[in-house]
Amino acid sequence: MKTVLLTTLLSLCVLPVFSAATPLTFNIWPKLAPGETTADLGKDTGDHGGNVLRLSDITAPQLTITRPDAKGARPAVLIFPGGGYGILAADLEGTEIAAWLNNEGYVAAVLHYRVPGKRDGAFQDAQRAMSTLRANAKQYGIDPKHIGVLGFSAGGHLTVRTACNYEKRAYEPIDKIDKVSCRPDFALPIYPAYLIEKDGQVAADVKPHAGMPPVFIMQTRDDPYFCVDAYAKALEEAKVPVKPVTYDKGGHGYGIRAGADQPVHEWPVEAAKWIKEQVRAKR
Repeated sequence: MKTVLLTTLLSLCVLPVFSAATPLTFNIWPKLAPGETTADLGKDTGDHGGNVLRLSDITAPQLTITRPDAKGARPAVLIFPGGGYGILAADLEGTEIAAWLNNEGYVAAVLHYRVPGKRDGAFQDAQRAMSTLRANAKQYGIDPKHIGVLGFSAGGHLTVRTACNYEKRAYEPIDKIDKVSCRPDFALPIYPAYLIEKDGQVAADVKPHAGMPPVFIMQTRDDPYFCVDAYAKALEEAKVPVKPVTYDKGGHGYGIRAGADQPVHEWPVEAAKWIKEQVRAKR
């Protein structure tokens, strides 16, 4: 689906006022994304199995920011939908998560990063999006000292990669936004994939180190990508504060749709409690 951009972010420009009822959507790159020759916003794959909207063929990454019904600067969470770096589960792990976070009192920003097969491009998009939120915090009504990141599956991997790798840009800086820190203040990988290699070693691009933000990591033990125990241990060894949460059953790819009769249904409650603790700790 190719459309005219709703808003284009140019450097540290003043953006239109938006409210809880009016989301703000814009390109994160002022021109083409690094290495791209097209600017496609993506298209519906047509596969709606599980009542999920799947988007692919994205070369022009966009942020959609929504506010809670509350005044003043609020903590914010940058959201990475999952989809194996092939598609984005745009509603299941995007808009539905934003609505939940808004209800908890946070500004939510969903990133449609580049897919398919563009892991490094997605990482560039993640760094740029984090700096964009912090650089324009006043315009967006965000507390710049409390901006976290939350992602699912491949988006969970992207969450951890962003939390691990913030000292160096994955692209050549292009404007004032890129002079602002892209380090998240907290990170929540939810049923993440690709953190642990087949040999049991931590993947090189997500190797924990001192200085990383606190991490909340959640997964069910019947998840085919289960890695919480191994990755939490690696975080602890690196002296990174971590809150591992596991449930016995749930599989993979449920967002916040798990049935009330399933224990994993409670993960958003645990996550919201943990985020509040991180915000309080830095006040």
